[in-house]
Amino acid sequence: RVAFSGIATSSAGAFATPLGEIPVDAGALELLADLPGVQQLDEAFAQEHSLEVQLPFLQTVLSRFSLVPLIVGDADSDDVSRVIEALCDADTLIVVSSDLSHYLDYQSCQQRDRATTAQIEAMQGERIGPYDACGAHPIRGLLLTARRHGWRAHTLDLRNSGDTAGDRSRVVGYGAYEFH
Repeated sequence: RVAFSGIATSSAGAFATPLGEIPVDAGALELLADLPGVQQLDEAFAQEHSLEVQLPFLQTVLSRFSLVPLIVGDADSDDVSRVIEALCDADTLIVVSSDLSHYLDYQSCQQRDRATTAQIEAMQGERIGPYDACGAHPIRGLLLTARRHGWRAHTLDLRNSGDTAGDRSRVVGYGAYEFH
């Protein structure tokens, strides 16, 4: 992983998965290029998995689509919100991917992740920090945008790695939320 400030775009023309290639929306990236905090930084994508783990699911559900790949570093919530606003239209699906808490015991993880979920559902992202979610910056930017649009958050699922298999003494939390 690469530490950086702002929001990284990729120079790739497509992203490949076992299900095929997904074209990158060059026009959308061009639109974002002049926004504050946005920079082309391919290194940010090299070791980051939060985008690539979503792609096969999107390919299965959406079939054909183009992608605007972004990795958010140490970014201002307003900058993230501006990017989301620039992309937001009736034909665009915004996906923010982040783990929740890391390496807590099972019970502590459940407590922390329930508290984070309550903040997401209340549209109060200001107190969500990196120990609550690695993607705290993009989550806060999404919540800022959601408040402006009057969207509501709904929790689809909340679990941790201890719910599936393995050691419950050190787990990672995961949540799925929809906004409408």
